[in-house]
Amino acid sequence: MSTTSSVKSLGDVRRKAKKDSSVRPVREEKRYKCEDCSKQFSQLDNLKAHMRTHTGEKPYRLGAGHPPFNYHMTDHHGGTVNLENTTEEKDLGIKSKQFSQKSNLKKHMRTHNGEKPYKCEECSRQFSLFHHLKTHMRTHTGEKPYKCGECSSQFIELSGLKRHMRTHTGEKPYKCEECSRQFSELSTLKKHMRTHTGEKPYKCKECSWQFSQQGALKSHMRTHTGEKPYKCEECSRQFSRQYSLKKHMETHTTELVQA
Repeated sequence: MSTTSSVKSLGDVRRKAKKDSSVRPVREEKRYKCEDCSKQFSQLDNLKAHMRTHTGEKPYRLGAGHPPFNYHMTDHHGGTVNLENTTEEKDLGIKSKQFSQKSNLKKHMRTHNGEKPYKCEECSRQFSLFHHLKTHMRTHTGEKPYKCGECSSQFIELSGLKRHMRTHTGEKPYKCEECSRQFSELSTLKKHMRTHTGEKPYKCKECSWQFSQQGALKSHMRTHTGEKPYKCEECSRQFSRQYSLKKHMETHTTELVQA
């Protein structure tokens, strides 16, 4: 885990960037040019690193004794586990993880060691990657830079806009291998799969009932709390489930027809 002193807020990062920019020397000439995409670099090492985006080369590998990096990971007991020549890498499913940049390997390691060096100054939540903190900050500022061209919906991150666009295009890229039903979101497919596996991960703390969907558990909990959030506008009767209100409304429709 990261220590408190190593945690950086968005403000810290911006202040450091401002300080660095104030003492930065005159911009170096970009003498090294990529022959594949014409991008230019001031350092030869940067060009070499960039070239891996074209060649697909990934020289930085996690575990399996591949040089030049051999990381140690903290285990559950506070000790260290060397991923080289151990079965730990197999248990973690990371043996074949490779990266084109050393920095990407370091970022990936945080998914294993739990390090979260970037902290939100508003709510104290911590993040392993700086861009995750930047995205999170929009939940406080209300900024939604990604706007749908079809309607007025706006989103704090690009992935949210992409998912939303499927409501307009009708695209359903996630397919159930059991029954061939298709879904626009991966999370919806995962929920659907429980109808095949029988998995019921949501358990009532009051009784032994279990549910495949979180919404079903919430609805069930009202049988214990007595909460009835759905109210009939015709007669003021209240119900714990929306479905019960809909069925009840049919009695008023029937009364109107008979009258």
